[in-house]
Amino acid sequence: MSSLLFRLGRFAARRPWRAIGAWMLTAVVVITASAMAGRDLEDTLEAPGLDSQRAVELLSAAGSSDAGLTARVTATPREASETFFDSPAARRALAEVRAELVALPSVLAATDPVGGLGTGAAVARGDVSPDGRVALVTLRYPVIEHLDAGDLEDLRGVLAAHRNDDAVRIEAGGDLFISFAEPETGTGEVIGLLAAVVILLVAFGSLIAMGLPIGMALFGLALGTSAMPLVTHLVEIPSFAPVIASMVGLGVGIDYALFIVTRHREHLAAGMDVGESAGRAVATAGRAVVFAGGTVVVSILGLAFAGLPFITAAGIAIAAVVLIMVAASVTLLPAFLGLAGRSIDRFGLPWPRAGRGGRGPRSGRRWHRWGTHVARHAVAYSVGGTLLLAALAAPVLALRLGFPDEGTLPVSRTERQAYDLVAEGFGPGANGPLAIAVDLAGDASVVEPLHRAVAADPGIAAVAPPRVDTDADVATLMAVATTAPQDDATRATVERLRSEVFPRVLGRSEARAHVGGQTAAFADLGDRVRDRLLLFVSAVVVLSFLLLTVVFRSLLVPLKAAVLNLLSIGAAYGVLVMVFQWGWGASLIGLASPVPIVSFIPMFMFAIVFGLSMDYEVFLLSRVREHYLATGDNDGSVVRGLAGTARVITSAALIMVSVFLGFVLGEDPTTKMLGLGLATAIAVDATVVRMVLVPAAMKLLGGACWWLPGWLDRLLPSVGVEGAVPGGAGGPDDGHGPQGRDGREDGVRSREPVAGA
Repeated sequence: MSSLLFRLGRFAARRPWRAIGAWMLTAVVVITASAMAGRDLEDTLEAPGLDSQRAVELLSAAGSSDAGLTARVTATPREASETFFDSPAARRALAEVRAELVALPSVLAATDPVGGLGTGAAVARGDVSPDGRVALVTLRYPVIEHLDAGDLEDLRGVLAAHRNDDAVRIEAGGDLFISFAEPETGTGEVIGLLAAVVILLVAFGSLIAMGLPIGMALFGLALGTSAMPLVTHLVEIPSFAPVIASMVGLGVGIDYALFIVTRHREHLAAGMDVGESAGRAVATAGRAVVFAGGTVVVSILGLAFAGLPFITAAGIAIAAVVLIMVAASVTLLPAFLGLAGRSIDRFGLPWPRAGRGGRGPRSGRRWHRWGTHVARHAVAYSVGGTLLLAALAAPVLALRLGFPDEGTLPVSRTERQAYDLVAEGFGPGANGPLAIAVDLAGDASVVEPLHRAVAADPGIAAVAPPRVDTDADVATLMAVATTAPQDDATRATVERLRSEVFPRVLGRSEARAHVGGQTAAFADLGDRVRDRLLLFVSAVVVLSFLLLTVVFRSLLVPLKAAVLNLLSIGAAYGVLVMVFQWGWGASLIGLASPVPIVSFIPMFMFAIVFGLSMDYEVFLLSRVREHYLATGDNDGSVVRGLAGTARVITSAALIMVSVFLGFVLGEDPTTKMLGLGLATAIAVDATVVRMVLVPAAMKLLGGACWWLPGWLDRLLPSVGVEGAVPGGAGGPDDGHGPQGRDGREDGVRSREPVAGA
């Protein structure tokens, strides 16, 4: 692989416009095809085998409007003393709004809160609150496959036209908003990019050197996200996938470019010409990038074990962006390096560059002293670091999976205001009605007893009269719980209906009842994730263990890596519980109220963080192993490996953390959750784990770190992370990676080592 990467990098650097032209042509083709033939991203939340999914299938088979999406337009009189019972102006305004809503293209039906106000029928139907202050116009839409984002825009247009109505205040929320409201983008990316610019400026001391990783990452991200509407022809990519892909893509793209640009500048400082230098940087650091990116992709594709199609599809989209970043790192980036030539260090900043004034060597010496200090107190640091991570991970025992609803959005959002009005007028359970679908199997006599039994359950506030479709042999009951959708009591009510009420009423009848609706679906998805989480974690850990065993020819090194990575991810989970469930510091990140951990967040976090942690593990241990093979001194190799990689690892991690934290400033609780969780995990991994626990553990293990049974060594293929480059001796060319046999950088003393060397 090294020879191929060397030739690829050298060709791109010596003929940069050909490489850039190929990428530009690809981008034009993808963006044009996406605009002309791409499909909208959408959230289906379908999961075969779940009880709530079976309810949706029954309702769809019956042609019931309850199977489709809903939007609820909520109205209340402007004057606090008025109600819809005594205000003709409020009633006229509401009737006008409803008429416009009914005329929207995809609306199948709409409730009429104005009709029946005088007789009390509107209150009995649940269209108007008992006090007359809140009215609901519930819009019924087809199933999500027959809708698109334009339907939500049509609804928003009606709302905007009546935003300043003098008689009534209009707000809206519901399934349509959840399915098609575009996640906030832009703010997190901009903040992350600004932070990355500052960090790269400090690391490189040059505007041009800083701009190359940023430019490559932006180009790769634009291409990757533009391709998603095309990928939806193969798998249905959820609408939240671009946000997560932006987080991961920006982070890995800038990090991978940082590693290659750092190595390229080392080679230039050693006197190589630009083409040769770029080729060798791609063959060495680029090989590590390919392996590290492959590890991230494998971890993310492990999401297929979740058993949830939308999670698998999101994983495919994120993995595709990572692959594009890897490809750009070994082809587009060397073309940029070729264009920059020896001017890469021009437009330097006022402070001295690394190597001028001794800043780079001083950094290496400081990390060498730190590594020596940790090695001398290995037991204390091992125990202390482990206890710290265990304390951070302890709240995981209280982890509660679910989905934030509209009640967790900022109060400025119309969905949140509609949610609050519904809870105030109709009770908290009205925001998450339960759709009970009954497969009658020819026995319609069970409908009335089932209706009475559900209404009698202590967790149910009201049940609408049953609707029976004799042709489809399906009955529908809409029930409202006494508690809010996110309450544990509501989940308990759903479970009690399924395990106690339905079996007791249906008895030996062949009829079967299923609980659907958003509340039940979210609870079922959480249960599915919880059931599959152990299998998913085990699969990713085992695969990573095997990969590291092959690369580092050791059993204890991969085992240590797996254990420490699990600790760092556990600590991140614990921080999420403290902030989002317990509310510790929630106001600092703009969180309106405590929320459950989104059911798929732990899986996404594990897949992404485990892969990224392996990146840093590979970059650190590859240097340690090189020293160990040359000297046979484990303790000294650990210290020298740490000193040689600590600066670039911490710089890369700081960029990644900054990118992730930028997304915490968005409005969506799910985006905040993922951003904070990933930032915490990377920060812990790059500091406590990589700079403390890894050197301490390897010191305690001693030479046993590199033990591998002879028979297994003979069976395993020979794979190196930074391989030999044809055409020279010393340094990366002789197979010893970034340092030659004499221990000097690239086999020669670099005249101008840079940050991260």
